[in-house]
Amino acid sequence: MDRSAYARRDSPWFWLLVAAGALLTLVGLLAAHAMEVEGHVITGMNNQIVWGLPHVFAIFLIVAASGVLNVASIGSVFGQAAYKPWAPLSGLLCLALLLGGLLVLLLDLGRPERLVVAATHYNFTSVFAWNVLLYSGMFALVAGYLWTLLERRWQPYAGALGLAAFVWRLVLTTGTGSIFAFLVARSAYGTALLAPLFIVLSLSWGLAVFLLAQAALDAWNHRPLPPDLCRRLRRLLGLFLAGGLLLTAVQHLTSAYFARQLALERFLLQDGGPYPLLFWLGYVALGGLLPLLLLFHPRAGGPRALLAAALLTLAGAFAWLYAFIIGGQAWPLDIFPGYAVRSSFADGAIATYTPRLPELLLGLGGLGAAFLVTLVGVRVLPFLPPAEPAPTTPAAVTAAAK
Repeated sequence: MDRSAYARRDSPWFWLLVAAGALLTLVGLLAAHAMEVEGHVITGMNNQIVWGLPHVFAIFLIVAASGVLNVASIGSVFGQAAYKPWAPLSGLLCLALLLGGLLVLLLDLGRPERLVVAATHYNFTSVFAWNVLLYSGMFALVAGYLWTLLERRWQPYAGALGLAAFVWRLVLTTGTGSIFAFLVARSAYGTALLAPLFIVLSLSWGLAVFLLAQAALDAWNHRPLPPDLCRRLRRLLGLFLAGGLLLTAVQHLTSAYFARQLALERFLLQDGGPYPLLFWLGYVALGGLLPLLLLFHPRAGGPRALLAAALLTLAGAFAWLYAFIIGGQAWPLDIFPGYAVRSSFADGAIATYTPRLPELLLGLGGLGAAFLVTLVGVRVLPFLPPAEPAPTTPAAVTAAAK
């Protein structure tokens, strides 16, 4: 195997970055331990909002893990040779993000020692049980796919496993969206549009993660994207962003079409305090329209504009997820549609939520774990494309200079 496919081993930054990633992961684990010992009273979560900021991080990491596999799928499934050298890095990022997201999810839900129960006893009427199978299947398929890419003897099977991973990741993202779509008591969630919406959003979020990871590895190993591939990825990111904005608009228009949903839509889009601000300014403007301008404006070309668009895309992703997950829970439950229900506890009241430090640290711990796995992976295994040999003849040197 070409040693140039490994990350640089002489960089003094490697161990410093490893220490930073390990420290961030450790801080997240300590925050989870504090929440386990002290209880959720030290968080901003309550009886109405049971999925807080850690779930925003977890869902982002899981959905982005599905989307970041795009680069590998385009190469292996759709036969685009320009993408194939970057397929191993794409698969590694998929596993790293999925691991980080599941780590946050498991620690936030509590009682992580009972994971073996969820892995051995299935209630197939629960969408959560389906997702246990989907996540474990994704790990197995992507790991097998990476094996075929890195082991020359198994490369003839790369196409079949790449196709299986492509189909599986679509099903996985559908399952993640269905977690919310099946919550019919939550008026903001119960719609079948969430499954295709999550798929489209995963495409832009995953591609943005890949672009940022590749830019960081380029700064470390001097392995830039070819200009032609850079142009293709620019157009792809713009198309994915536009598709996400379109389906998000369709989701809200469909909800607002029903009279019973008008008050909810006004809350999410106009009167809900931070949630409309996050949606319109964070997701639509900064995370959607501005990246599109950077990607398609003729004067905004270049790697810096692409990197800025990727950063804004991820900022918009967190803004949308916070408004969607937290805002959707803040609206009162509709447990018995068509009936008037009265109680002495938070009857019809809009819930409030303020995230606290342990929740933020747990979410950052998941990012740290994904970063650490990626960093160590590119150091010990050939996940990077081999460096092109330096030109030796005068004609080749002249051509390379041009």
